[in-house]
Amino acid sequence: MIHTKTGSGRRILTFPAVQPCESISIVTLLDSLIQLAGDILTFKSKHFSTNKQNFRDTLRRIQNLVLVFEEIRIRVGNSRRYFHDSAAVSSLKEIHVSFQKLKFLLEDCTREGARLYMMMNSDQVSDHLRVLTRSISTSLSAFPVASVDLPSEVNEFIDLVVRQARKYGVQPETNDKRVINSVNRILALFSNRVVPDPDEINRILDYVGIRKWGHCVKEINFLGEEIAAERLDEKKKKKSNVQVELLSSLMGFICYCRCVILRRIERDDDDHHNNDGIMKDQDLIRGLKVEDILCPISLEIMADPVVIETGHTYDRSSITKWFGSGSITCPKTGKIMASTELVDNVSVRQVIQKHCKTNGIILPGIGRRKRTQDDVAPESLAAKGAGKLIAKFLTSELINGGEEMIYRAVREIRVQTKTSSFNRSCLVKAGAVTPLLKLLSSGDSRIQENAMAGILNLSKHVTGKSKIAGEGLKIIVEILNEGAKTETRLYSASALFYLSSVEDYSRLIGENPDAISGLMNIVEGEDYGDSAKRNALLAVMGLLMQSDNHWRVLAAGAVPILLDLLRSEEISGELTADCLATLAKLAEYPDGTIGVIRRGGLKLAVKILSSSEDSPAAVKQHCVALILNLCLNGGRDVVGVLVKNTSVMGSLYTVLSNGECGGSKKASALIRMIHEFQERKTGSVGPNLQRGRFVHAW
Repeated sequence: MIHTKTGSGRRILTFPAVQPCESISIVTLLDSLIQLAGDILTFKSKHFSTNKQNFRDTLRRIQNLVLVFEEIRIRVGNSRRYFHDSAAVSSLKEIHVSFQKLKFLLEDCTREGARLYMMMNSDQVSDHLRVLTRSISTSLSAFPVASVDLPSEVNEFIDLVVRQARKYGVQPETNDKRVINSVNRILALFSNRVVPDPDEINRILDYVGIRKWGHCVKEINFLGEEIAAERLDEKKKKKSNVQVELLSSLMGFICYCRCVILRRIERDDDDHHNNDGIMKDQDLIRGLKVEDILCPISLEIMADPVVIETGHTYDRSSITKWFGSGSITCPKTGKIMASTELVDNVSVRQVIQKHCKTNGIILPGIGRRKRTQDDVAPESLAAKGAGKLIAKFLTSELINGGEEMIYRAVREIRVQTKTSSFNRSCLVKAGAVTPLLKLLSSGDSRIQENAMAGILNLSKHVTGKSKIAGEGLKIIVEILNEGAKTETRLYSASALFYLSSVEDYSRLIGENPDAISGLMNIVEGEDYGDSAKRNALLAVMGLLMQSDNHWRVLAAGAVPILLDLLRSEEISGELTADCLATLAKLAEYPDGTIGVIRRGGLKLAVKILSSSEDSPAAVKQHCVALILNLCLNGGRDVVGVLVKNTSVMGSLYTVLSNGECGGSKKASALIRMIHEFQERKTGSVGPNLQRGRFVHAW
């Protein structure tokens, strides 16, 4: 049997057919043709979004051809004289290639997710179909029927098929043209921000076969893939710009349909799209934790992972915005960095691509650097206009709708605000923040969860931050402590992290007596997994960027909670690193140092450092940072304890030799302090060691 290419992995409306080999026997070729024709005929029961009548006629002719091929197969099988008839083999080879291409075309025209796109390319589809049917009829007419002992009725039938194909050529269908005109008319209305007639939109959707909310999601995912592919195609840059504009307009059309026309969310769709990137321990893919591929800033799958000076990986767009806001610290560790250079993390990118492919996740722009769907506006006026109309409609639903209408609206806002910063901007300008904040007090846990998720996403927007901080800090902190669902409380913690990136808001959050304690309750709580604890610690680290919050974090019991967590045998390496990073940040101040040392933190840090050979580099790095801060603020008593522990120097030299970014400098500083202590232990104290502070270090 001839092996042909499948449709997976190919661009739509491309036909990578395989030419049968030169030495193939006519029997094998006929068997393959009959099987391929059978595959083609399975499309009779599928929905065509375009050229409906043309495909029905073509499939009827293919069914007739199967009868011809079966008759030829019987005759050739009974008489081996014709095995080497080159004209017959050549004719059948050409038909085989045309059949392969026809199958690809059928796959494209019945593909879920590509229905509107194929409709808008109706002329191109009819052109392809015309070429293929003519090619089949031409190849069939070249078949030497006289050399095969076929019944006269079969010969007549072949002549009839050839004549029909030539006489009734494939032409663009009137219904297709009418629907295309309707789509273009609606896109023009979007460009002018005019609300279109919903009945006209419903007629379009019925024609192309988009009938459910989930269908719209598939269409949007496909269009996102195509936009990314077009942008990467540098060979046809000028053409791509026009194509991207069309694709962007179609995406705006489908988004409007999903939000305004097909508002009923099916249960399966609701469950499938309920993942907003918040880390969950149960989400594993062949041993891979989903949290490992999430950006620590955006809490979403990284489209372009890069490494910064501290060795931590972030999504390029998120860390660029972080640096652009004036911060020169590592978001996770709080370390002030000498360089903001970004280095591609190729291995993580490959893992993300494999994970997305395995799970059917569409990540627009993955692998692209300069432009991502998250930080650019749509590339057509129609899509921009549709986005603004959607935002206005959803905001109105929040204010005036009944309970189910409000639920649909907040669920859609959750999806919309996760998609792009443009959508966030539209919703903020439409006034969605205030009603969303009010809905956080809803007794319906579904509405509360989705409203909090929407607020989380809007907190990534500059204007959204100011509105949320001005109106909603109190209710967000209440949700942090009393939210109906665990996920809702985690969304609140993540929103506090984004808000804490602004110094004034960080101070306001810290001044709320329940904010930091609520975050520490998550860190301490037995009902939360490591992922949730890491989210909460990330928010705490954000608050620690404001110096006034140090004593508040200490007052919330952070030191004993973190030390108890580090003593746990079930703690993961990632959570260990986050706990050590937080303790190191607290130990930058004398009162933090005292709190850590008095509760046995120095002994525990030395133990972790000595036993961390197989631990992540971040564990050793943060462990060294913690010990260094304890020495700087704790004085010579702390250094003296390190001198007595024979394993410390070996561990520090290991970190130094491995050259972990940032960790090696701190290890070198600690080694120097220990040497200076040993040299001066009978003399005066060096400038780096304080005499005036006495701390029981062990």
